[in-house]
Amino acid sequence: MLLQTRGRVSAQVLAEALEVSVRTIHRDVDELSAAGVPIWADRGRLGGFQLQPGWRTKVDGLTAPEAQAMFLGGLPGPASELGLGEAMASAQLKLLAALPDGWREDARRVSARFHLDPIDWYRGPSATDHLPAIAQAVWGERRVALRYESWKGEVSRRVDPLGLVLKAGIWYLAAQVGNGVRTYRLSNILDLEIGDESFERPAGFDLAAWWQASTKRFEKELAVDTAQLRVSALGLKALRDLGAAVAQAAEASASAPDESGWRRVTIPIESIPHAAAQVLRLGAQAEVLKPAALRRALVERVSAIAALYAD
Repeated sequence: MLLQTRGRVSAQVLAEALEVSVRTIHRDVDELSAAGVPIWADRGRLGGFQLQPGWRTKVDGLTAPEAQAMFLGGLPGPASELGLGEAMASAQLKLLAALPDGWREDARRVSARFHLDPIDWYRGPSATDHLPAIAQAVWGERRVALRYESWKGEVSRRVDPLGLVLKAGIWYLAAQVGNGVRTYRLSNILDLEIGDESFERPAGFDLAAWWQASTKRFEKELAVDTAQLRVSALGLKALRDLGAAVAQAAEASASAPDESGWRRVTIPIESIPHAAAQVLRLGAQAEVLKPAALRRALVERVSAIAALYAD
């Protein structure tokens, strides 16, 4: 691969690049030549090793596990939503054709034995009507005017689309607005227009790193208070369904079980209404000890349900 990208290279330069001895380089060149790789050696001060002009490997250094990973990583659903379904299928066909005979069946077996479904239970995929257009704007670095429905109401924005993220079956757009980067859920975009105006992508912007930091900050800001609960063994187990943050906090704070096997735990909550809805999911396997406002909210909801079914 080094010879392919650099042309003629001396044994000393190859040894330094690969952190081996010159003697190892000569041995490896002999082995490559015996394997059918056309390497020429030129002697002299300006000499070195080079490949036969025009010769290239079909797949640059791809190993069998790497080839299998290519077929595992290609999610057909998201690729189709992005407008890349045909391109992905074509690329996989070309990759199969380039693989050695012994690897092709292994690569096919991956897609036959492993399937990735990014959508959570009891949920359908989010609306992706604008996804192909936004993907083109992200790729072409074109400024976008969009009309968006946020929890505060409809807003209009001109944004610089930096990247797309698929999380739990829902597509999100990371876009620069002014000096900051904001997140927009694609299914909440009511209308958009892609103009001819281009923008300059921020130097060093790392989409994956930004998304990880953004989600952690979002989750931390949501948990504005805590609640103390008394839960049964089943209730403690059911807390896992309320999210990783709740489950981790419950496990870390759980007291020793009392005579009835119940424990006291402390969990983070977003708001009284949201926490009341979550705790109701635990049924009679949990009792809120505090805050008092959350106890009152639960009493009100349970009383309303009891009145509804009084007859």
